[in-house]
Amino acid sequence: MSQNPAQTENDMKNDAETPESSTAKARMAPAPDDSRKPDSPADVTKPSWKYIAKKTLREFTKDQCPDLAAALTYYSVLSIFPALLALVSLLGIFGQAQKTTSALLEIVQGFAPAETVDAVRQPIEQLSHSSAAGLTLVIGILTALWSASGYVGAFGRAMNRIYETDEGRPFIKLRGTMLAVTLATMLIVLVLAAMLVLSGPVAESVGNAIGLGGAVLTAWNILKWPVILLLVVLAIAILYYATPNVKQPKFRWMSLGSAIALVIFLLASAAFAFYVANFASYNKTYGAIGGVIISLLWLWILNMSLLFGAEFDAETERGRQLQAGIEAEETIQLPPRDTKQSDKQQAREEEDIRRGRELREQQAAPRDQSP
Repeated sequence: MSQNPAQTENDMKNDAETPESSTAKARMAPAPDDSRKPDSPADVTKPSWKYIAKKTLREFTKDQCPDLAAALTYYSVLSIFPALLALVSLLGIFGQAQKTTSALLEIVQGFAPAETVDAVRQPIEQLSHSSAAGLTLVIGILTALWSASGYVGAFGRAMNRIYETDEGRPFIKLRGTMLAVTLATMLIVLVLAAMLVLSGPVAESVGNAIGLGGAVLTAWNILKWPVILLLVVLAIAILYYATPNVKQPKFRWMSLGSAIALVIFLLASAAFAFYVANFASYNKTYGAIGGVIISLLWLWILNMSLLFGAEFDAETERGRQLQAGIEAEETIQLPPRDTKQSDKQQAREEEDIRRGRELREQQAAPRDQSP
């Protein structure tokens, strides 16, 4: 029986296009702020929150988030030391490299395992004594920006998996977005580092230099911590909002997962530090690289926390859609930011399907004609 060419072409498109593809969602997904959805977290019902909690745990495993966190840990390592190089060089220009790096290390030691601090102490202190601060700063900033954009790109791919979509943005648009997100988060990190350094003796020295009284310094040491927490949540929310190829709902919804990720990370870091200090024997087992192993595990915990928060945001959006009567039980219905790249990929897949079908039919024809 002959087959209608138009029907055959439609079959190939259906084979190549899945419900998770950005091309399909561009046609079917409602607006990200569809009026049928709950407008605030308080409007989400208890059954919806129960569904969201269970689905978050299941999707975290289904999406292989521990494996994705391991990949992100690799990119973290590539970007950390160029970032430290840029930060220490910047401090060196103002003649405060040694004092402020010591203050930073003491602050990090407050929530990270001691072995993690020891692993980075020597390279940071060596950089703080470097005399080529200007050139090192330029090299460090450029290297840090490029390396950190690799992390942001990998995070975006993980977010696409979490939001059940594919990448549809062209290379230039995608790379530009990732560099912009990287620059924004690096600026926030720089502000955070400055706020953390401006405490204790450093804050007193700066306050005396510009004529601030003791009351102002006391207020600063208290009020800076809520601001630091808000900036951390903001940095995480930017990653959640800008990296996936989906048009997100209102920005405030991103802060839920960001806050959860931060709380989980702080609790997990405290538990991990307690475990390392009291039960583990990494230094005895691994010798000099024990601190490096602990640092990698700590970064892995950080990235798993970030991905869990992202899963919570994604499943919160699914819960909002289901409560609004939108068919999101199989895939989250958010329109893509772009479909140019995914359209090209789908066309290539359709061509592969067509050629494969032709090959199968050509091979089957001689067998059908044989007696």
